[in-house]
Amino acid sequence: MKNISKFVLAIVAILLVTVVGHAFTGSSGGAVSFAVTTVALPVKNQLAEKEMIKQLRHEHTWASEIRSKQSWVNNDTIKIPKRGAAPAVLINNTNYPIVKNGRDDSHVVVSLNKFDTENTIVTKDELYALPYEKTSDVQMQHRETLEDETMEYGIWGLAPQENDEAENQFVLETTGENDGTGRLKLTTKDLRTLQAKMNKKGINKKGRILILCDDHVSDLLEEDRKFYTQYHNQTEGVISGRYYGFKIYEDSTTPEYDDTTLAKLAYGSVTIGRKSSVVFHKGSTAKAAGTVTRFARPAELDPENRENTVGFQVYHIIVAYGIEGSAAIISGKA
Repeated sequence: MKNISKFVLAIVAILLVTVVGHAFTGSSGGAVSFAVTTVALPVKNQLAEKEMIKQLRHEHTWASEIRSKQSWVNNDTIKIPKRGAAPAVLINNTNYPIVKNGRDDSHVVVSLNKFDTENTIVTKDELYALPYEKTSDVQMQHRETLEDETMEYGIWGLAPQENDEAENQFVLETTGENDGTGRLKLTTKDLRTLQAKMNKKGINKKGRILILCDDHVSDLLEEDRKFYTQYHNQTEGVISGRYYGFKIYEDSTTPEYDDTTLAKLAYGSVTIGRKSSVVFHKGSTAKAAGTVTRFARPAELDPENRENTVGFQVYHIIVAYGIEGSAAIISGKA
């Protein structure tokens, strides 16, 4: 009897695996029953959620430079440690015993940002008429959109709100020639100026990441033949591994700054500002993903409309901490 029971369980397992491969994809042609679909859907959700986490690694982008700190996450919050005071260094000391001090560490708890996609529907009629599997393609589009949105919000958060050099927050304007529209071009001199400011503040030279906006990429391509060569020989998203002390990437979604006050505009603002390039230090930034949820309803559970519905919710954060600071280079005005 035990052997028979094991055989029956094995057959059931095989059937479930088969159903998972078809549930909520429309490839079953409507043959999946109501009862079987409801069993398979939670498993299908788990597979999709694991795939979403893989997508949020942001490979071959500037975000791949940031260390993942999943161990800091709990209940969709991230606990960021803050070091206590560094020890004093004694040179040619002759006084003993050497003074002993404790180090009082602390932490800051920050909630992860919640990203929801609007739901997308795919009707059963569409699935029969189309030559490709639309539901799977829709799900992939949701993943790609969330990957892009978490990066765009992340770079906005890393950029300084305004110039505050006391807090290692730098906002500089470009000083090059007028490009014909009243915008001053970015020059290598501007990069050297920022480099000097960061050096003067003692910011670690290793780990400085510069994300150039499209305009500033074009400016450097015109000015510097070396940059031009590096740009056309780039691999895996990196334009240059070392350029005036920065590792350089390109991104079209860098934040904009107020035309008059030079303060960073709110995320998603409709106000047209001045585009920026952003600098962060990878040694004092972290990224993490929290809860990932796939919301799905197959057409079999929607007898009125016969529609498959899918949407995602992701908790994610890219955050700066520590003392290394950040910078923005915004286009100057003629």
